[in-house]
Amino acid sequence: MEYDIILLTETRFTAEEAEAGDWYLRQILTDDRLLADALRAHGLRVARKDWADPDFDWTQTRAAVFRTTWDYFHRFGEFSAWLERVTTQTQLLNAPETIRWNMDKHYLLDLEAQGIRIPPTRMVHKGEVTTLEALHRETGWQGQETILKPTISGGARHTYRLNPDSWAAHEEVFQQLIAQEDMMLQPLQHRVLSEGEMSLMVMGGRFTHGVLKIAKPGDFRVQDDFGGTAHPHTPAPEAIALAERAAAACSPLPLYARVDLITDNDGELAVMEMELIEPELWFRYHPPAAEVLAEAIAGVLA
Repeated sequence: MEYDIILLTETRFTAEEAEAGDWYLRQILTDDRLLADALRAHGLRVARKDWADPDFDWTQTRAAVFRTTWDYFHRFGEFSAWLERVTTQTQLLNAPETIRWNMDKHYLLDLEAQGIRIPPTRMVHKGEVTTLEALHRETGWQGQETILKPTISGGARHTYRLNPDSWAAHEEVFQQLIAQEDMMLQPLQHRVLSEGEMSLMVMGGRFTHGVLKIAKPGDFRVQDDFGGTAHPHTPAPEAIALAERAAAACSPLPLYARVDLITDNDGELAVMEMELIEPELWFRYHPPAAEVLAEAIAGVLA
């Protein structure tokens, strides 16, 4: 067997060095190198590969760790078929059942059923006959700003900020979307605009470090693709406890998780999302976290 660990990436990020000025790829490579070096310190043979590489034989690695497969939601059918095939050829980390569960944001309702607080959420199923106005009246959110997004998505794909004056303008795209996929509607969580969104990294069930993500002025999206910024952050003990409790609600326990927390419109901590597939983990802000994850991975292989 040629490798112990493959760090999974995608076609855009396979370069080994970032060109001058390509800060985005440099961040990716920095974090992957920190994890790769920590794994090699355990005597493991490590490489990076595009998950869609047609020439790689996945039986030639003991395990594959999802890291920057950030095109999977754009290539969902292809990715799902690959996942089914590769599951029989090598060990996937996080576990394939965890990946499948976390792909679709219906998982938020599973967390809520286990006592994990989430924002109020209305799922809209593919093919459902409804309108934006009807949904807002049904939920009682007709006087509020809301966020509409797909249940399978990332990078703010098809994410819309709505208010009563914009329902009509978005109705056509809404109808096109629910003809093809499930969507979800939530009240806009206003404190995200003023306080940001916390991301807490949990490795092997325990918190390692946090960041605070801030949207650029005038926007509601905290991703750096839209001008958002991320800053090292020390969360309060109750936030750490909620993040660890959310990770512990998963079965099996994920080796790595990023739990995105907000203060909701009622002033309570809530889980906005939990990323278990390919979350950015900001090892560059706290390199010891890469060592914690490497130790957990080495333990699984042992």
